[in-house]
Amino acid sequence: MTRPGLPKLIATDLDGTLVRSDDTVSAYTHEVLDRVRAAGIPVVGATGRGPRLTELTRNDIRAADFLVMAGGGRVVDQSDPDGPLVLRDERLAGQMLARLLTDLEAAVGPLTVMVEASDEPDAPLWGDYHPSWPYQDRFEARSRQECLSCDVIKAFARTADHHVDELLAVARQIVPPELAALTQAGLGFVEISPPGVDKSTGLSVVAERLGVDPAEVLVFGDQPNDLPMFGWAGWARVAVANAHPAVRSAADEVTLRNDDDGVAVYLDRLLSR
Repeated sequence: MTRPGLPKLIATDLDGTLVRSDDTVSAYTHEVLDRVRAAGIPVVGATGRGPRLTELTRNDIRAADFLVMAGGGRVVDQSDPDGPLVLRDERLAGQMLARLLTDLEAAVGPLTVMVEASDEPDAPLWGDYHPSWPYQDRFEARSRQECLSCDVIKAFARTADHHVDELLAVARQIVPPELAALTQAGLGFVEISPPGVDKSTGLSVVAERLGVDPAEVLVFGDQPNDLPMFGWAGWARVAVANAHPAVRSAADEVTLRNDDDGVAVYLDRLLSR
């Protein structure tokens, strides 16, 4: 439920929420976020994007004091005068991922699998080619054995026989949360992260560093990977109009679509009231 006054911290998802369908962020949105910071409210970009996309992320949310990336597995303090400071960096062991994939394939059949293993700028994902993946320029075909030979930041899996929400439900029945965290972010793939990694635990790192209670945090999102932070934040949970039905159901309020600068319109009204 929305509280009176202003929140002490604002976090927003990027793709599908702050970023428009043409992969741009409007000048209006940047201006409103600058006003939020000028009002003394720290801004957090909370995204499924991995650290290999840090520069793209910084450009999309230039006002961010903190970045919660890889769905919560990487947390960066950008406000430190000595330069960006990594506050959290979680990885999933390749051997554990191999075990989970074997169990999942036994239940649902062959999977298309990609892994995010490198945090080098613009590093590609590795794995099985699939034409639906929207970022083929950042993909490199590699064998399953090679993909699982190291610890990974995150893995992506899909099957032709299941809708992603159905596959996610099956995966959660098979994979216990103490072994891996599972979600989906609207890309058609189930995302497999280290245990305990989600946007709420990433934001908790930021909140603890700033001394902010979750009840004082406002969040925006559009996909199921935003649900943990919707359950964690208490000032208000706001979905964009184009959000997944589960996110709309969990929201206190619904703002305009990402293509209509819904986050900025909401914040503009909040600062003006």
